[in-house]
Amino acid sequence: MMRRFIIWSMLLVCSGTAHAEWLQSSSDHFLVYANDNERNIRAFSQQLERYDAAMALLTNMKRPPLSPSNRVTVYVVNNEREVRKLYGDGAKYIGGFYVPRAGGSLAIIPRVTARQGTASQGMIVLLHEYAHHFLISTSSFPVPRWMSEGSAEFFAAASFEGDGGIGIGRPARHRAYELFSAPDVKVTDLLDPAEYDKRKGKGYDAFYGKSWLLYHYLVFDSARSGQMERYVRLLTQGKSLRDAAQEAFGDLGQLEKGLLAYKAKTRMSMLKLPAARLRTGGVEVSKLSTGEAAIMPIRIRSHRGVNREQAGQLLVDARDIAARFSTNPAVLTALAEAEHDAGNDKEAVAAADAALAIDPAQVNAYVQKGYALFHLASTAQDKATAYREARAPFIALNRLENDHPLALYYYYQSFARQGVTPPPVAVEGLERAAFIAPFDLGLRMTLAMQLLRNKRPGQARFHLLPVAYNPHGGQMAERAQQILARMDTDAEWDGTDFRPGTAIKEDTP
Repeated sequence: MMRRFIIWSMLLVCSGTAHAEWLQSSSDHFLVYANDNERNIRAFSQQLERYDAAMALLTNMKRPPLSPSNRVTVYVVNNEREVRKLYGDGAKYIGGFYVPRAGGSLAIIPRVTARQGTASQGMIVLLHEYAHHFLISTSSFPVPRWMSEGSAEFFAAASFEGDGGIGIGRPARHRAYELFSAPDVKVTDLLDPAEYDKRKGKGYDAFYGKSWLLYHYLVFDSARSGQMERYVRLLTQGKSLRDAAQEAFGDLGQLEKGLLAYKAKTRMSMLKLPAARLRTGGVEVSKLSTGEAAIMPIRIRSHRGVNREQAGQLLVDARDIAARFSTNPAVLTALAEAEHDAGNDKEAVAAADAALAIDPAQVNAYVQKGYALFHLASTAQDKATAYREARAPFIALNRLENDHPLALYYYYQSFARQGVTPPPVAVEGLERAAFIAPFDLGLRMTLAMQLLRNKRPGQARFHLLPVAYNPHGGQMAERAQQILARMDTDAEWDGTDFRPGTAIKEDTP
């Protein structure tokens, strides 16, 4: 069983297109790893940057430069079967996925050919997920699920022109089957989740397609001009989902009829943005060393997240590769992560130290050493000393990369986990981390609870709302809703008797 795990992992390196090799492509907003050729990975990265620029232009967002570790890391694997293996349980319909994580957001997609014209299916998956990442990063307002998915589908239906321009809002042909053949989802289902939950079956339905159709309709139909903006404004004023919809869109039955007529149209509008309006930076492509290429499957699996059983299996290969490339800092850093995932904290520290002795710029080595020291500190007798030592790698990381969110987060945690009141500078660092990584819901939850304890309920509410009403928030969203409800009934409550748990969990997927 272990060998089967190792064999499929190694397929990521051994298979692929002829003359391909593991390459890294670095740009302003993305770090891409692919077993590919230089021409394709460069063109692919350029297209991603053009897409980011288009979204910034259309949403009128001006953003400061990203810290290098806060870019999205994209791992390109061979096919959807490998994507689903990496995703794990519930992967039946998964063609690619994105994991938002402070200092470690990643996307895993099947092989993509960077081509002119309409985006390929694999590219659409990535564009959809990046649209979520971009929109969450630039707005703190928790939009309803239909609007979140509809906007992501709207932007992802893109085309890349040969002259460097880009088309956004094309007809989502990849949703045609579900729109015309899958079980229908009514407008009332989209706008009132309680209605949808009553009727939703266990199978696949037209939710994504209908969400795209409604979003596209509201953007381009002149009779509906301004209605979506009013809808959002009503939601921000505290209106319920259904009341805001009825007030903004009018009779929902008429909206359904208009949408069905819109679906039947043979031509639809789109937005064309010329290259001159898209400001992008450069792309640097480099070949990975032999050792880095050998360790890449382990690095991908570790970054995705493993349970303890998977970690033990992965460690066997990690140690074997590290023995063959014992002076390669990237390999030693990956070994440190594998050791920590398997519960071997002292070995993780040793591997991280070995990597940093060779290359002090190995960012993940600081992170993995810090993780391991934090875990050791949790059972240490002298906690003050242990957490001071655990803090040190993150302080060093902060010097190397001032805006790395994990350095700021764990500086705060080095006090909080001792039960010591974090100093103001640590709270300020936590606020900065949430500002630069707003897509990490756990981070925002941690900050919200600290703000409550500091008698800053208005700011706590600001960070709780996106968590509470995130459609994929799960148990964390439920906890945030409970906290908000308690705040509504007790204006003096400071949250001290509520235990939401550790926000950022480095040991689990």
